[in-house]
Amino acid sequence: MAHVLPELHSLFDIFPCFRTIPTEEWAAAKPHLRSFPAKSTLFRSDDAVHYTLFLISGTVQILNLTEGGREALTNRLSAGDICAMMVLSGLSDREYPGTITAETEVTVMFVEKKAFLHWIQVYAPIRNAVFGNILDGLIQLGSLLSDKMSQPLDFRLAETLLKLTSAQQPTVRITHQQLAVELGSAREVVSRVMGRMKKKGWIETGRGVVTVRQRGALTELIGDQVTEAV
Repeated sequence: MAHVLPELHSLFDIFPCFRTIPTEEWAAAKPHLRSFPAKSTLFRSDDAVHYTLFLISGTVQILNLTEGGREALTNRLSAGDICAMMVLSGLSDREYPGTITAETEVTVMFVEKKAFLHWIQVYAPIRNAVFGNILDGLIQLGSLLSDKMSQPLDFRLAETLLKLTSAQQPTVRITHQQLAVELGSAREVVSRVMGRMKKKGWIETGRGVVTVRQRGALTELIGDQVTEAV
C-alpha cells in the first residue's frame, strides 16, 4: 500500500476495515489528506457530489438548516466516527443536507464518492464497520438529544461556557450565534440568558468573546439543576 499513498497508514490506524481494499482500487479512488484550521468549513453539499471524507484527527460539527432557516448543530464527530448523513445521502442519491465545520484543527482523508459506495456494497468488513459505526452514533445522538431537551437553557449555557473556558483561560472567542447553534436555540433567546448572567456579574461579553468571571456561580447553577432533577 505504501507506494500508492504512504499517508494511508494514518487511515488504517483509525479505520482498520479499509485494509481490505486492494491497492489498485485505492489508486482509482484518488485518496488525499488535508488539514483544516479550527472553525473552517471542510465539507458542503457540493463536495458530497464527488467525495466522501473520513476524520483522521480532531473534532468536527455537523450543521444543518431548520425549517425556519436557523442553523442548528446536528451532531459532533471525532476521529474514527463516520457521518451518517454523508453515507445515507450517498446511498439514496440525495443531496447532502448539512455542512461539516472544524471545531478543532482537523485532518481528513478524502476519497471519491463512487469508490466508497462501491466498497460498501462489495466488501463486508467495510459495510459492517460503517453501519456499525453509524448505529453507535445514532444511539449516542439519541441519548444526547434526550438529555439536552430535558435541561433548561441557562443550565446548558452555563455548562457550555465552563467547558469552553478554564480558571486559567476564562475567555473564549465565540459569538452569540455560535452559542445558539451549539445549544440548539435561537440567538435572541441565548442573548437574553447571557444578559441575565452578565447583569449578575457571572460573565462579561464583548465583540465575539465571552469571559467567565464567576465560575463558582455557573458551577452552582448546574449543581442546583441536577439536584432538582433528582
